[in-house]
Amino acid sequence: MINRQRILVVDDEKFNRQLLSELLLPDYEVFLAKDGKQAIACARATPPPDLILLDVIMPDMDGYEVLRRLRADERTCDIPVIFVTGLNEEEDEAKGLNMGAVDYVLKPFRSAVVRARVRNHMSYIWQRKQLEQDAFIDGLTGIPNRRRFDQAIDSEWRRANRHGMQLSLAMVDVDFFKQYNDTYGHGAGDEVLRQIANTMLQVINRSGELVARYGGEEFVLLLPEIAPEEAARIAERIRQAVETLELRHEKSAAAPFVTISVGGVSLTPSMNSTIAEILTLADNQLYLAKRAGRNSVSWELGNLFA
Repeated sequence: MINRQRILVVDDEKFNRQLLSELLLPDYEVFLAKDGKQAIACARATPPPDLILLDVIMPDMDGYEVLRRLRADERTCDIPVIFVTGLNEEEDEAKGLNMGAVDYVLKPFRSAVVRARVRNHMSYIWQRKQLEQDAFIDGLTGIPNRRRFDQAIDSEWRRANRHGMQLSLAMVDVDFFKQYNDTYGHGAGDEVLRQIANTMLQVINRSGELVARYGGEEFVLLLPEIAPEEAARIAERIRQAVETLELRHEKSAAAPFVTISVGGVSLTPSMNSTIAEILTLADNQLYLAKRAGRNSVSWELGNLFA
């Protein structure tokens, strides 16, 4: 089932909310808010709306103030906003556009115009998201790439730092992969990487968790808000799952099949720590897993699994 695009309609008049909802529901998933406070809360939801139709004149918090707060919040600053208003003076329109609104819809509504303007913006939003998604996907394996990982760890690092939460990271390396390519060919090597990526995705399925291709035969796992012992157990399940694939590798010194080595670390970021440090710590643990004979998991607590 294809997820429909999401629209948030914000208007203090119930009649206007119902009218816009009826116009848009056949084509989109529509959410309603009756004031600025509700609008901001809905905009911060997960997943956020793709587009907001925002009334200008509302009590307590008008549309201009709502837009200002949306633009000041990193969670909502990129959501396109169409102002809905009875104000038709040139300076009113210019004010909203200068604040970051993408368009204006005038009251009273003309159904065909509302649908057309929303459709045009939604088409652009869909195309933009497709381009963004393609830029963050590894072409070989179909999982997130290094660029997406860099974006995710930056966000999770700042969130963990802000709330004092734990963050776990693991580096994953395919054992003796050069020898595999030399023996079976690069086409077979590519297929191994795809199968390993798919296997990891079957284990990494909690909201917020991420598996990405880091480069070459190396992958990375990002596990927020999880205890070190549980993070290490997840890494071990991945190691076992890859081993269970029984992909023949006669040139491996670790096993007769393709295996992986995993090095991980768990910590609570502080103002004095950096992302580079957690990457280095995880890489150090990966080195220990390889030194122990490969086909193993090494965490900051030591070699938990052999």
